[in-house]
Amino acid sequence: MARASGPATQGFIPADFFHQESAIHYQITLKDDHVSLSYERAPGLQQLPVKGQEDLLYYLGSGKRGRTFLFEREGYWFELPINWYAKKGIWDMAPNYQHAKEMPLTLPVDSSCLHCHASGVQPSLPMARNRYTTVPFLYGGITCEACHGDASQHIAHHGRGPILNPDKLTPNKRDSICLQCHLEAEVFVNRLGHTLYDFKPGQEISDDVVHFVHRNSVGAGGRATSQWEALLQSACKRNSGDALTCTTCHDPHRSLPAAESVAYYRNKCLSCHTGARYATGHHPERQDCASCHMPTGNTRDISHEQVTDHRIQIPGVPALAAIAGGTPPANPLVPVRGPASDRDLGVAYSRLAIAGNREAGEQALRILREAEQSANGATDPPDPVLHTQLGFLEQISGDPAAADKEYHLALNEDPFDSTAAGDIALIEAEQGNLKSAVKLWTSVFEQDPTQKAAGFDLAAAECRLGDPTTAKKVLDRMILFSPDNQRAKQFAAAIADGSQSCPQR
Repeated sequence: MARASGPATQGFIPADFFHQESAIHYQITLKDDHVSLSYERAPGLQQLPVKGQEDLLYYLGSGKRGRTFLFEREGYWFELPINWYAKKGIWDMAPNYQHAKEMPLTLPVDSSCLHCHASGVQPSLPMARNRYTTVPFLYGGITCEACHGDASQHIAHHGRGPILNPDKLTPNKRDSICLQCHLEAEVFVNRLGHTLYDFKPGQEISDDVVHFVHRNSVGAGGRATSQWEALLQSACKRNSGDALTCTTCHDPHRSLPAAESVAYYRNKCLSCHTGARYATGHHPERQDCASCHMPTGNTRDISHEQVTDHRIQIPGVPALAAIAGGTPPANPLVPVRGPASDRDLGVAYSRLAIAGNREAGEQALRILREAEQSANGATDPPDPVLHTQLGFLEQISGDPAAADKEYHLALNEDPFDSTAAGDIALIEAEQGNLKSAVKLWTSVFEQDPTQKAAGFDLAAAECRLGDPTTAKKVLDRMILFSPDNQRAKQFAAAIADGSQSCPQR
């Protein structure tokens, strides 16, 4: 964990990688104590050429699973489009971009992503989730305070002062320390007025974030950091209860050498499974308990990676459902820890709807409408997330007037809500109010130039309003942050040579 991030020079891994589908050649080099990325499209292809270089400032990832690098532009911080995958010893595209036809150069990095790789993570500015006043984190790697809390008194008294001992906490608070990074779930929702950034050791993570899984999920669902959901299904956990936690088997203070791993974990198993039946009589020829009872499987959210099955299954015995309560046909979402409000559940379903789940959208619309009606505006904190999600659901259900109302409520509570502003602009443009739409798209794009949809819509609208010069400036700024945006480059070229026709969107 201490090596989960740091200066790029300390984590340098050379790269020379060609991505076939986008025809981009990537190289990462170290020269004169500077790490840099260079990229260039192979000539003679249908895509427009692209070529450039970025100075890399920090690395993310210990290298046990993988590694990538961060760079900065105008205070916005980005992750590289390529990752080092340690298990196979190869460079490849970042997760979800293996088949990209265009180079996704500027992948935003927000504080919730950095939380599990660095310490002293700084809050992002309100206008963009990846914009910071200074560097996005103060200390490379995961420091002691991530698990033990404020260490100032401990340090001031030369290691004899008070410091939080996770083993002295209640089970939920103890487990929360690990779960801040090892509970991913199918979808998670920030509680109203809270974020993961608010969590501190000694608290319960479910006070800040609610994690949901489908009730009849089996295992971790192929997610790389969802060991806890799988562990809840194990007979070991169900029989041991709160006595079994992550640190029962894992030592957070050191990484085991491969040569010690099998014996170490076998001894952990035998500390509970006592007697000669296990110690000498149960497959003495195969000392690696995990190879049968905790096999590895491919992950679906990180390419070229595997995850150990923490269900601790007996081979041949059917798997259990993730969360107790049966297996209803509708396969509802249920919280992994703690109760969830209707608002939290509705937002969770709406996140699935955004990913294309129509049934989830219907659920979300019903639940969030009820949550909105029951909210107490006089005492409850502002909830722009609820209004933005409701606006989206109303919009896709064919009620633009209701959507517009919700989006305006969201903007009243959060003037930097780019989703609400951008979608109001779409509604205004569809109603013929192009100038009103331009004002909204301008605010979104000025706050965050990585908002490609808003940028292109703004350029197209300026063009249709008879201002190709302004449209070209917008496109040029889009291309600065998305240098391989083929559509924007073609539009900009058409304006430059006078052959433009203004697209509708």
